[in-house]
Amino acid sequence: MDRQIKKYSPGALALQRKEWVCGTTKALIRIAFSPFYRLETCGGQYLPKGKAFLILPKHQCWQDIPLIAVATPRPLYYVAKHELFGNPIISRLLKFQGGIPLNRQKPLKSRDAIRAIIHYLKEGEGVVVFPEGTYYPNRMGPGKGGILKLIISRLALPLIPVGFRYRKEGPKTHVTVSFGKPVYHGNQTSSDETFDQLMENIAELSGLETQNKETNL
Repeated sequence: MDRQIKKYSPGALALQRKEWVCGTTKALIRIAFSPFYRLETCGGQYLPKGKAFLILPKHQCWQDIPLIAVATPRPLYYVAKHELFGNPIISRLLKFQGGIPLNRQKPLKSRDAIRAIIHYLKEGEGVVVFPEGTYYPNRMGPGKGGILKLIISRLALPLIPVGFRYRKEGPKTHVTVSFGKPVYHGNQTSSDETFDQLMENIAELSGLETQNKETNL
């Protein structure tokens, strides 16, 4: 697989991320969200500068995605379910913002997504993967660790757990995005143990109890 990764071209899967699109989108998110949300960011010092990292956030609701973009100083790549890319216009816009479509139901179709993730990480980029795969409001869902464990076992890089907390305060919702201390996968530790540790950290940062069940993807 390593040989295939070295030959990988991002164009084989997606259009390249456009920095001006990311910057414009962030500005629009701040304007659109400001009447409804008050954003607080904690632990920003744990985000590496100038090197690759994997961000693993809690998935409370769809707002997590634009808010993680605003809370993170660097442009990111985002792994998202392939259904979001069904419309050609929306697909193009998502890919310009770093979207990587992933088909969890058909693992063979996920090969390009996995190659893309590893490619961008090797290029020193930050990549966002929601380990629950979908929304689990106010509770931890079962982790989908198959792809993450593959990446964890192949690349030595900072794994950043992220917690999301939403609470209503008057007319606005206060959102706390908490970046946790980086977790590193050690040679003497199994990818299962590293993944379980990450899920525990995400739960703690979100003020939730850990969900122990896990699925392969």
